[in-house]
Amino acid sequence: MRFWERLGRISPPLVVGLGGLLLWELVLRVVQPGGFVLPPPSEILSSAVENREVIWTAVLSTGWIVITGLISGVVIGVLLSVAVSWYRLADEAITPLAVAISAIPIIALAPIFNAWFGLLSPRSNQLVVMLLVFFPVFINTTRGLTDIPLDQIDLMRSYGASRWEITKEVRVPNAMPFFFSALRIAASLAVIAAIVAEYFGGRQDALGPLIIQNAGLARYTDAWAAVLAGSAIGIGLYAIVRALERFAMPWRAAVNQGIEG
Repeated sequence: MRFWERLGRISPPLVVGLGGLLLWELVLRVVQPGGFVLPPPSEILSSAVENREVIWTAVLSTGWIVITGLISGVVIGVLLSVAVSWYRLADEAITPLAVAISAIPIIALAPIFNAWFGLLSPRSNQLVVMLLVFFPVFINTTRGLTDIPLDQIDLMRSYGASRWEITKEVRVPNAMPFFFSALRIAASLAVIAAIVAEYFGGRQDALGPLIIQNAGLARYTDAWAAVLAGSAIGIGLYAIVRALERFAMPWRAAVNQGIEG
């Protein structure tokens, strides 16, 4: 029964996605426009299979940047959000700085970091990913840690609970939905940030340079095959985050099932 329930949940996006790809394929086959057009999905998939070794190498290179930058940004965002929830001075000092950093575009950051760490160093791209991931995690987790009724905090204090005990028993459970919502967004942002940063520097066997090289040589089908690989990284990370969310908050899944029932 659970299998059919899960199948029912994923069926709508699968039907819409496959229907969109089929419509895309049929329109191009029927109209057959000349000149530069978006290649049909069948040709993109064929190119991905044909160039699977090159694409796999690029996925490993870009994936390392994505994962390391994502983990770093999440850890720093969570630690600073805890500091902000504990100390008012930290809130006044860190939050405006985080907002200012988030307003800086990747295009401006990537060349500066390349000048600092070297054009081929992965550290610059990792730092770009970390900064882009940091802000949504920090803002959402901070809200979850601080948006708590005061009577709950007062009750814990009346029992002599320490600041850490209040954080563990009250603040963290309240912040979990906010944190995972931010993490789902951050997983997609990490892929985008990594590929865009690779346009300016880093390893030349990554997805960013692969897309640029193929597009520059008018091999648009191969370029879109690399884009498809980047999308696969994002989808995979999103699925991992959803699995972690179900593991960390089993009660939320039970509540959702009760509401649907």
